[in-house]
Amino acid sequence: MTAARPWLLALLLGTLAAPAARPAEPTKPGEPAEVSFHKDVRPIFQQQCNGCHQPAKPSGGYVMTSHADLFKKGEADKANVVPGKPDASYLVAQITPQGGKNPLMPRGQTPLPEKDVAVIKKWIAQGAKDDTPASDRAVVDMDHPPSYVLPPVINALAYSPDGQLLAVSGYHEVLVHKADGSGLVARLVGLAERVQSVAFSPDGKLLAMAGGSPGRFGEVQVWDVAAKKLKLSVSVTFDTLYGVSWSHDGTRVAFGCADNTVRAVDAATGKQILYGGAHNDWVLGTAFSTDSDYLVSVSRDRTAKLTEVTTQRFIDNVTSITPGALKGGLSAVALRPFKEKRKVKAKDISIADTREKIYDELLFGGSDGTPRLYKMHRETKRVIGDDANKVREYEALPGRIYSLAFSPDGKLFAAGNSFEGAGEVRVYQVDDGKRVATLEGQKGGVFALAFRPDGKQVASGGFDGKVRLHDPATGKLVKEFAPVAGFGGTVLAK
Repeated sequence: MTAARPWLLALLLGTLAAPAARPAEPTKPGEPAEVSFHKDVRPIFQQQCNGCHQPAKPSGGYVMTSHADLFKKGEADKANVVPGKPDASYLVAQITPQGGKNPLMPRGQTPLPEKDVAVIKKWIAQGAKDDTPASDRAVVDMDHPPSYVLPPVINALAYSPDGQLLAVSGYHEVLVHKADGSGLVARLVGLAERVQSVAFSPDGKLLAMAGGSPGRFGEVQVWDVAAKKLKLSVSVTFDTLYGVSWSHDGTRVAFGCADNTVRAVDAATGKQILYGGAHNDWVLGTAFSTDSDYLVSVSRDRTAKLTEVTTQRFIDNVTSITPGALKGGLSAVALRPFKEKRKVKAKDISIADTREKIYDELLFGGSDGTPRLYKMHRETKRVIGDDANKVREYEALPGRIYSLAFSPDGKLFAAGNSFEGAGEVRVYQVDDGKRVATLEGQKGGVFALAFRPDGKQVASGGFDGKVRLHDPATGKLVKEFAPVAGFGGTVLAK
């Protein structure tokens, strides 16, 4: 063994003898010694406060989405943040329990954890400084809508029930166009960077959005479309949300989460009324039953699960759990419209009772590219390994299915895919599986589909950022346009 060099030995001994440098101890366990607005305080505000205190919905006249706004007075005409003086800051008084009672804010919600309140107070005591990086200082709101260097990838499309409007997902916003693509009607700009799903309420007055900012927060928004006003913003989980859907009476909004849960909230108050934890991977789509008593959710875990809304009970797997029956995760679900509702008597083995159920059918698609039609409710006794709810399997598309949509009469459906940078949309007859048309002119993966309420047109969108309007009977392209300004669009036919 080679002898250690004197200088190296001295260095090693000095290193061992010298006490290790340690950061300053936090005042309390879990509380940072030096509080960062950007890393420590801003995430608390995003998760707990910004839903009601943002430019689109400034409750109490107070906005909390930027550092500068925090120092402004609201309707109470009191200094909300006084640097160096947490006890003189009205914001602190609002989030601190008073006289044994819960704090006033967040209004109607669970009080902030004590450690979060301590972080906010310490940040104010240390001077309420702003350490936001320059890259995060850009303001995006209704007064400062986003500008685009490229058209945004389109993740979601939805027609209004009267067929007059088409909602298109963008960056930080939902763009509401005239249904024929002839003009932009509204830009509904919110907090969420990613808009993953949009849906009009049954009466068309409201528009729900599910999305969020990856790794920071998920958000559900409900907008008054005519007034262009944000009625509700609810932050849920710490990642983006997916697959928003409305109950058929317009009172509840459901969505899937990247924390493997499915949830539903009251559309007026934002109060959570359903929480389902039966999935073991991201939940990407939801659909209420026709009577809204049940909710179906699809996930990357290769299952579609049925939950009873009022009891929040997991009832059954709609799809088979037989190994190999489904060859990948599910990403899309659509409820088949029926003009006549047929009720059936069904023995549900999982809950061991007999009840009448609306005869609902659902279309699923995902990683294996094969659309499948299933009955929502089991009508036969379960046998291990069966797939009794399956009605029909259709021609497989290459790659993955990301979007599905039924025609209003339930006789046709469209499926959109992505495979090796390309995508297509095929239209099928539901009852016999015959392919009616392949929509022409697609460029890139297709992530969003919607049938116009009269059934005479289908809209598609995806990776290239263009909305395309087609005749579903022939596949002919009627029109394509970019939903944001500056990127053109060509009218090919009238």
